[in-house]
Amino acid sequence: MLAMQGLMPPCVELTTPGGNRLLVPIYSAEGFADGGRACVIKDAGDDPDITDGVSIWAEVRLTLQQPQITFVAGEGIGKVTLPGLQISVGEPAINPVPRQMIEAAIRPLLPENAGARVTISIPGGEKLARRTLNPTLGIVGGLSIIGTTGIVEPMSEEAFKSSLKPQISVAKALGFDSIVMVPGKIGQDFAVHRYGLPAVAVVQTSNFIGYMLESAVEFGIKDVLLFGHLGKLVKVAGGVFHTHNRMADARMETLAAYMAAEGAPQAAVRAVLECTTTEAAIPILQVYSLEPVYSVLARRASIRAQRFVFEDLAVGTAIVSMKGELLGLDDSARRIGGSLAWNIN
Repeated sequence: MLAMQGLMPPCVELTTPGGNRLLVPIYSAEGFADGGRACVIKDAGDDPDITDGVSIWAEVRLTLQQPQITFVAGEGIGKVTLPGLQISVGEPAINPVPRQMIEAAIRPLLPENAGARVTISIPGGEKLARRTLNPTLGIVGGLSIIGTTGIVEPMSEEAFKSSLKPQISVAKALGFDSIVMVPGKIGQDFAVHRYGLPAVAVVQTSNFIGYMLESAVEFGIKDVLLFGHLGKLVKVAGGVFHTHNRMADARMETLAAYMAAEGAPQAAVRAVLECTTTEAAIPILQVYSLEPVYSVLARRASIRAQRFVFEDLAVGTAIVSMKGELLGLDDSARRIGGSLAWNIN
């Protein structure tokens, strides 16, 4: 609005939802007869954010005799196509807190009885969005404007975990009481394209399997199918629910212990303990005809997961190789997968 008056300040001051006052540098600005637009550069600090350094444009146009402030998705901003998110279907993917901050900055500058149309744009945002969870969440055409505090928390694990949760709310809003949890994109691709599980019910957990199980309980989910690679799910069988290798890594030890419990000879156990990856251990189990161990591990992962959430939901587990081959599963996985019409033939 200052641009409309011919004023081009080098920075603007705003107040975050937490009450902090910030000076935000303006990269570029220009005025129109009925408004103006300005650009800032996203500074993610130490946060590993793919939007670090992008240009974010805000264009404001007066709407006389229409007092409301409306939001428009410009270039690189996505639109919501599925229910279950904070924003209604058809709306630009600009979350409530950013909208409130924008309105708080604009409203005092508007003439009486006037409103504004606010267009947010991120050039190149549509391409960047392909590397986010937006396609899974039904946000198409670009990035989301999210946030709750107005300040980037450096290396924020909590922020990343929170970004995973909306996948569950979308699945729930679409009528799913049973969902599939996969550690990452590879498992998601196998679940959907090879085994025919419904894409909107497949939820990525990253390393935060425990957190996502608790979130499923919060949303009233009844059944969870854990579906993923041996290297991740063998950790769950061992009671590890934050699966990053720097947090806990007993993959080979857990696999070896269950092999021994199923009667594996010492030579097989030692060979597996010398492996650096579970994928390298798969041929060893094949040589010694120890494939039933995978289903034992699947049952154990399900038991540990149900204990983790105090039996507030049912869990089944299906374990696959890096090639997507089904190695083992338990009876609960067959039941839950069957309810989702998966193809395990």
